[in-house]
Amino acid sequence: MHIFAVHVLHTSIHSILEKVWGYKAFRPLQEEIIQSVLDGNDTLALLPTGGGKSLCFQVPALAMEGVCIVVSPLIALMKDQVEQLEQRKINAIYLHSGMGKREIDIALDNCVYGNVKFLYISPERLQADLFIERFKKMKVCFVAIDEAHCISEWGHDFRPSYLEIAALRSLREDLPFMALTASATGQVQTDISHKLLFKKGFKVFRKSFNRHNLVYAVSKTEDKHGRILYALQKTPGSAIVYVRNRRQTKELSDWLNARGINATFYHAGLANKDRNRRQELWIANKLRVIVATNAFGMGIDKPDVRLVMHYMLPDNLEAYYQEAGRAGRDGEKAFALSFLASGDFEKLDAQLAMQFPEPAQVILTYHALGNFFQVPVGMGQDSVHDFDLTEFCKVYELKPLQVMAHLRVLEQSGYLLMNDALKERSRLQIRMRYEDIYGFIISNKRFEATLKALMRLYGGLFENYVKIVESKLSSLMRVPVQEVQKLLTELASLDVIDYHPTTGKPQIVYLTHRHDKTTVRIDRNWLEERKGIAQAKLDAIKEYGDTIACRGNVLLNYFDEAPKENCGHCDYCLKPKQATNTITEQILNSVPAAGIVLDQLKMSYSMKDQAFAEALGTLLNEELLELRENKIYKLPPKA
Repeated sequence: MHIFAVHVLHTSIHSILEKVWGYKAFRPLQEEIIQSVLDGNDTLALLPTGGGKSLCFQVPALAMEGVCIVVSPLIALMKDQVEQLEQRKINAIYLHSGMGKREIDIALDNCVYGNVKFLYISPERLQADLFIERFKKMKVCFVAIDEAHCISEWGHDFRPSYLEIAALRSLREDLPFMALTASATGQVQTDISHKLLFKKGFKVFRKSFNRHNLVYAVSKTEDKHGRILYALQKTPGSAIVYVRNRRQTKELSDWLNARGINATFYHAGLANKDRNRRQELWIANKLRVIVATNAFGMGIDKPDVRLVMHYMLPDNLEAYYQEAGRAGRDGEKAFALSFLASGDFEKLDAQLAMQFPEPAQVILTYHALGNFFQVPVGMGQDSVHDFDLTEFCKVYELKPLQVMAHLRVLEQSGYLLMNDALKERSRLQIRMRYEDIYGFIISNKRFEATLKALMRLYGGLFENYVKIVESKLSSLMRVPVQEVQKLLTELASLDVIDYHPTTGKPQIVYLTHRHDKTTVRIDRNWLEERKGIAQAKLDAIKEYGDTIACRGNVLLNYFDEAPKENCGHCDYCLKPKQATNTITEQILNSVPAAGIVLDQLKMSYSMKDQAFAEALGTLLNEELLELRENKIYKLPPKA
């Protein structure tokens, strides 16, 4: 067994926090979690949305020698975190499906021999021979597993590839693991520690799931548009409205704009440039409302969101809690409102049924994909293919939602991986030796301007892959961008450079070679088990929607946290107070100036005696009414 020691540098974590991030103090639990990692403990950190999970592994990594390996299932989130670290002058890289083998090889070499501090990687790549060979040579301080609930079949986003993470322990016995998640039940927490083979004495840090400043409410209505507009008119500040599909994002956004609400829409189908622009305007409060699918919000830390609304409840409480939790991160009062119409639960039932299709249908889609991408049987492992869902559905006469459900089953069965559209800048490396470049230029004059412009604009092209912008080359060379792209492609075909132009399209990655009809298998029993787990989660969200209890406590109970008392401000907790207020107004308005006998007043209301007594008691205590000889009198307003 390989024994590997990591040294903690003599650098204060507080000085790192202030120097790199500009913060004077840690948020609750962050410092304790960081110290646990520095002490070499396996650590499980449960921090609800907005709790600052990324700092919990980024700060200790900067205080330790070696590379921090961050395992994440979300390429877009990896990209965002790497870019943020680079802006802080911290060397970080991430491996993604758009990279070629040579590019990955160089990136991993830099982790072994260079000064890379953070290596972000998807769980599927951990078992690749290329990674394992470099990992054996790599000085690693610890492994951080983000979205750790994905390792549990009881989690809301199970990823089978997460089960392979623990295999790293066979290569580095004493390497600390740190698991992070925003939402996990007690069952999922136990699963995480078992399946990651946490060592005896591991530490668990759990921040309360109770959001004291967040007001939860569910409104039963057939006029959701109207209720959303009313809520926006009554509650100032930034807002998110979550809807179920892309079409609804634009429809509702247009409807709100027509009524004077400054709104835009957001979904994964928009061009990356449009998504980033809308997100930036909303963060800067130049747009008030963003109407979005669940593709929006991950990794965004906007503290002053006052209102998060769900046009329709999601299919599990974990997703609801994370999305609702994007409101009020500044600790000020905020609202999480959901709307429930007749038929909504039936729609959720139908969506669940679609998520677990017949195995035979999934297998047909698998073979259709192989034909669509022209992948021969027995080949294609690790191949990456840009995926046009619309074109695929058109060719094979399939429905998009049906195909997406089939792809999810194929992904969870270990055959392929789906990646959302990722707008990554083009990347390029000069493969020819520096001393041979000018000889090539003399023989190939038409490439002279291109190569000289590359070397003038970008350094390190001979050693590493460098992100480039074709439009900058276009300006310097004074030729159209399309001509630049054509010249670079030709240079790549001549093996002078390695060029990976950006595509911005979703991708399908084959995790195995293409199987034939006799060897591809979809386990029906496993699907039924998964469906049962999903049904239990759907039943929990239905219970939340129909609850006759404090909504904050329903959430706490779901996450196995014992509530101490009712929140006091959700729609359920406010109902008695609202009812009493309504009765007090009715009583006050019905008392004539000359007064009224108490029994006569009571006969005027069709209400329970207790409710009437409470309302009357309130008016008497506040000296708005007076009781004299069994007759009620209205008192004049106080000066």
